[in-house]
Amino acid sequence: MYDHILLPFDGSDGATAVLHHVAEIAAAYDATVQVLFVADTTRDSMTVIGGEPVDALVGHGEDVVADAERTLATSGVDCETDVIQGNPAAEIPAYAERYGHDLIVLPTHGRTGISRYLLGSVTEKVVRLSDVPVLTARMQSDEQLAFPYENILIPTDGSPASTAAAKHGLALAATLDATVHIVSVVDDTSLGPDVRSVLSVDELERPAVEAVEEVATKADEHALAHVQTYVEHGSPAEVIRE
Repeated sequence: MYDHILLPFDGSDGATAVLHHVAEIAAAYDATVQVLFVADTTRDSMTVIGGEPVDALVGHGEDVVADAERTLATSGVDCETDVIQGNPAAEIPAYAERYGHDLIVLPTHGRTGISRYLLGSVTEKVVRLSDVPVLTARMQSDEQLAFPYENILIPTDGSPASTAAAKHGLALAATLDATVHIVSVVDDTSLGPDVRSVLSVDELERPAVEAVEEVATKADEHALAHVQTYVEHGSPAEVIRE
């Protein structure tokens, strides 16, 4: 499933929290983890030592990736490290495409302080820019990610983007023998009462039913034994989260 996993890593609490989870995924698929530190050149990090300009962030990055490498080594995971300069949001997806990584893993935010907002912003941009699948891990102080996954939720609206995501989700579920939950949400919250009164429930639900059936058919092709389907009503973001 995965041979080369890219882990952008800055040593923050959010990144450290997902490090062990990445180790579990890599061990399961015998994958190599590429730990990447991007020295953000949009920040004023330049100092002068002995008359030579030195980017303080690069030195910090070398220490950070070395720490991550030692942690991964204790889990028996093959690891490579790299430190580059640039804008993290742009450099991370470009790096993954350039070196053929199968997966990028990022936290959604740090747990405290300004890192929460910086991490969230970078992760959001990477998700939008990347042609490589991105696993975003939301970590709270009282949470722990567990692998392998037992239940995988695949939301779909029948669009090309959701179809591509479903394809990847089904392939992942097949390698883990996970239960797949396919859901499509009828967003009737934006419809006025006059529109809802004209359209029947069947008419409102038909696109959602077709979207779910399409993914369920593909699940059969993967010989998945445990598949459940749902058509719900409400705000998609809220229903999916619930």
